[in-house]
Amino acid sequence: MKPKQAPDDAPTASQACLYGLVGDVARAGGDGTEANPYAIAVNFMAYLSCAVGCGPYLPVGNTWHHPRLFTLHIGRSGRGRKGDALSLVLRLDAAVRKLDEPYAPQLHRGGLSTREGLVALIHDGYRQGRLDIPAVDDKRLWVVESEFANVLHQGRRDGNTLSAALRDCWDGVCLKPATKTNRMFASNPHVCLSGAITPGELSGMLSARDLTNGFANRFLMIWAERQHVLPFPQATSQAVVDALSLRILQILKFVGVDQYQRRNHMRMELTGQAQQRYAQIYRHELNDEHGADHFASLKERHAPMLLRMAMLFALTDLQTCIDLCHIEAAMAWIHYADASVRYVFSDGAKPGKAIVKTDHADRIVEFLRQRGRATRQEISVECFRGHVSKVQIDAAINGLLNSGIPRISVQIVPRPKASPGGPTTVYQLFDAQLAEFGA
Repeated sequence: MKPKQAPDDAPTASQACLYGLVGDVARAGGDGTEANPYAIAVNFMAYLSCAVGCGPYLPVGNTWHHPRLFTLHIGRSGRGRKGDALSLVLRLDAAVRKLDEPYAPQLHRGGLSTREGLVALIHDGYRQGRLDIPAVDDKRLWVVESEFANVLHQGRRDGNTLSAALRDCWDGVCLKPATKTNRMFASNPHVCLSGAITPGELSGMLSARDLTNGFANRFLMIWAERQHVLPFPQATSQAVVDALSLRILQILKFVGVDQYQRRNHMRMELTGQAQQRYAQIYRHELNDEHGADHFASLKERHAPMLLRMAMLFALTDLQTCIDLCHIEAAMAWIHYADASVRYVFSDGAKPGKAIVKTDHADRIVEFLRQRGRATRQEISVECFRGHVSKVQIDAAINGLLNSGIPRISVQIVPRPKASPGGPTTVYQLFDAQLAEFGA
């Protein structure tokens, strides 16, 4: 097993993140595979936060919080192993369904595009012609967006209200009709989301509006890439999957998720030690307003996010009291997320910008390896699907052309005499050009 060297200054997580069942799942999935244990853990937390439903609640002032999480796994294409980080969680979900179907939440694997499409998955019933469509009683919905860039892309379209609907879901607000013609609505949604994205897509597509309107800061964003290179990864044994699924089912029975009509029936509270520690963190780290504006805006919901994770850790211990150990585990995730955000969104010549450029370059090389050759427009449209700016693509291409050993080459192809316009610039792999000329 060859260690995979992380980029310089890449954020690292504390072992404290891997608390209890969350840690056991992470280690089980990371053992013998290239999947990053912390990426597995964050996906599992999103899943479990959905599965436990909105029975458990924690009152904070006049707001009642439920353990509902949105998570975002950031990693370079091919290195993040974003699909692998989900595989074990999906196997656990299937195992829970096999044990007792009603306890598992509804799963939607990507493709969210509109508010109406989201509402249709958890609607309260509606009339279609002469037919009465019955309501979806179980409002637990785990959304897996392996191409989270799609969600950001939809949010940039005029009139699209998907991002606003997701903000409401994180808050637990009823989703009312967005138009007079569409009367479908969903009350008391319990939607949790596991997203995955490359750093280039995130920095290129996350708009200033997303940073200021509270959409981005509802996500626990973590940077995670493979830690080892394994040609022949080993699957987690079915015996381990079955044992973990039994522990999950025990938690779901503890919170009574099979009784969909019951909400807010399990009050959770902080112990004295947990209250003291949380108060200390809240007055200092959670409300530190120093630093760039976009960093500050991304930290604005760290306090409720911490409490939601602490609730989840307490529930994995089959208790309603949130203890000091649960606060510390949740705070370890907050530190990891903060370091990840600063890494990805760093300015100037800092590591974050360099890693975005490297990610774009790697994607271009892989695209040309599969395609053979491509024009600048084809790279923009087909490789990046229009999600990356011209400036970022040009920077990646220039880096590939001007590296010590060029990775790509350029050919100027004249247009046919009958065709208008100038010559076409075509890119291909450097070694492919050498092969073409018999080198």
